[in-house]
Amino acid sequence: MQQDSRRVCPAEHAGWLVNPMRRWFQNPEKLLKRYVKEGMTVLDLGCGPGFFSVPMADMVGETGKVIAVDIQDEMLERLKNRVAGHEVERRIQLHRAEERRIGLSEAVDFALAFYMVHEVPDQGAFFREVKSLLKPGASFLVIEPMFHVSKKALEETITRAKAAGFVADSGPGVFFSRSVVLRHQ
Repeated sequence: MQQDSRRVCPAEHAGWLVNPMRRWFQNPEKLLKRYVKEGMTVLDLGCGPGFFSVPMADMVGETGKVIAVDIQDEMLERLKNRVAGHEVERRIQLHRAEERRIGLSEAVDFALAFYMVHEVPDQGAFFREVKSLLKPGASFLVIEPMFHVSKKALEETITRAKAAGFVADSGPGVFFSRSVVLRHQ
């Protein structure tokens, strides 16, 4: 999962990423309830300190699992410390992505990429790899920040996703964001 390190959100900003006030604008349970169900294996790409990983671990329940992926050891360490000693700790598998690829082989029921696809320089390769991880019929929710990603840029991202074999549907409304749901056929 090659990313340009100049464009990746630095670990020093991790505190802002899990700020409780953020839930007012980007409530994980509300946003993901139609996609994440009990017993699923879900992928949180660019998980950071786990703003979405932790609620998804609750949503997948005892029989589910969240694979939290990031390229920064510092972000994964923050997530690890955040869940240490909590019930969800055993439902979250931390995975450091390799320099040029995610590096997983486990099939998943759902994937989320929140505010990170614009950081991936080779989006075509990224989408092909994500598609290879999704079970047939699975959804991949991509949400990008309006302040970094124009409507035209998102359309170009969707074109790359379609070239990788995804079908695109409109995504949910998210405050100051653009979204798309990509489906594995």
